[in-house]
Amino acid sequence: MTILDLNKYLTKSNNINPIVLAVLLVISVILPSQSFAQDFAQDFTQDKKHQEAKPAIAKAQSQTDSDIEFTAEISVENLDEIYREMASNTLWENSTPAADFYDSPFQLSIFSDANGEDSDRLWSQTNSIFTYGFGVIGIIALLPEEISNWDKEEGIIGKWSDNVKAGPVWDRDTGMLNLIGHPYFGGVYYQVARKSGYRQWDAFLYSAIMSTFYWEYGIEAFAETPSIQDLVITPVLGWAYGEWAFNTEMDIREQGGTVLGSSMLGSTALFFLDPVDSMSVGINNIFGKEIIRAGTGFVSFNEIPYGYTGQTDRQINFNISLQFGDGGSYTPSTMKRSSYNNDPIDTGIIGVSYGVGNVVLDDLWDIAGGTTTEYSLGLYFTRQFSSRVTYSKAKLTNNLSAAEDNYENYSVDSQFYFNTDSDFRPYLTAGFGETLWRRDIDSKRFQVNAGAGLHYKLNNNFALQLDWRFYHSTNANTSDHNTSLRLVYLLGNGER
Repeated sequence: MTILDLNKYLTKSNNINPIVLAVLLVISVILPSQSFAQDFAQDFTQDKKHQEAKPAIAKAQSQTDSDIEFTAEISVENLDEIYREMASNTLWENSTPAADFYDSPFQLSIFSDANGEDSDRLWSQTNSIFTYGFGVIGIIALLPEEISNWDKEEGIIGKWSDNVKAGPVWDRDTGMLNLIGHPYFGGVYYQVARKSGYRQWDAFLYSAIMSTFYWEYGIEAFAETPSIQDLVITPVLGWAYGEWAFNTEMDIREQGGTVLGSSMLGSTALFFLDPVDSMSVGINNIFGKEIIRAGTGFVSFNEIPYGYTGQTDRQINFNISLQFGDGGSYTPSTMKRSSYNNDPIDTGIIGVSYGVGNVVLDDLWDIAGGTTTEYSLGLYFTRQFSSRVTYSKAKLTNNLSAAEDNYENYSVDSQFYFNTDSDFRPYLTAGFGETLWRRDIDSKRFQVNAGAGLHYKLNNNFALQLDWRFYHSTNANTSDHNTSLRLVYLLGNGER
């Protein structure tokens, strides 16, 4: 395909997301330079060590114990140049919060550093995210109007204002984008806080704030109307992905930053696991100094055997991977990271469900009821309280035309459970949402709902729920009923 052919194709296409195009352009520029810089630095470091090894060994062999002299490498003059108060990040698991900290497990700590969190790193990386975002907006503004879909006469501020006022709406994005793309970027935000020493709950809240105000009502609102699904899926599933990516990155760094023995694969994997940190390192490499706080540090534990009777000694190692101007890094390998964690809030409170139901509609709809398919995603905070987004759909028969109409209902619900010490827990549920017909946004009707149900715990990860809900719309003056049975799955270790 020639450039002219490509230009014609882009001109005809109206479905290209300009933000995705701009992000891909930025990644294509930074990723190769980042990978090359680290490979070059590692090769250079190894060559340099090899060249210096021989004279160093010869010199050491020519000296006796009485000839060895120790010279202070740290002095008052150079202390500020080589000393840092803390690593560029840390782990919450290695911190020592107050003894009563977990008495209020859902407290908000994201705006403080009372427990040793690295708030400076968090703020530095947040600034870099905003800088990258404005860069993306600048790139889109330079694109032809047929690609960006921005009305130059209206202006980008006018486009943003119109989209914000129109939302949020139930979008029609593909499952690939909603279930993979958005959780990925939610995980990217999550890691910014997690790698700055914040616990999982605070990292989730940071991801929710960034995905809502920076992305959904910020950058993406320049291109499209904010989405209901994205407001929930991005931070919640981003928490699940982000925690996995966080631990995967730590595993790779413990192995010297390689994957299958390849530093190139390692650099590429580390980039996609945490692009914000990697791009920040790339910026630091370009300017030869730490403009953005980036890098990785953590504490590891290792059992060292000694003697002949099986005794072991616990060795605590502080590992730090600092990114220098040439992109080089050094991380000790063969270390075992501490996995001890007594935080009651982790990915185990994330729950997804699938179920079937039966909806009975008000006569004013003039549509027969029928069987529905139902999905939900939410947070099961405690054995007493949970909140979730519920979506149900069906094809129902229109009594006037005898045709099948698409029925959709989505709502934000909360549940309050009783008898919390038992596996059988009755609950009350209430929430609000909308009913939508024929996928026509103009047909949506606001509804409030309330009901009751029974929760049965199968094990720590699985549960069954049966409930009945009453839906009422004041503007449509309708009352509907829904009975549903669903299987709930809790991620991670599940219910504690």
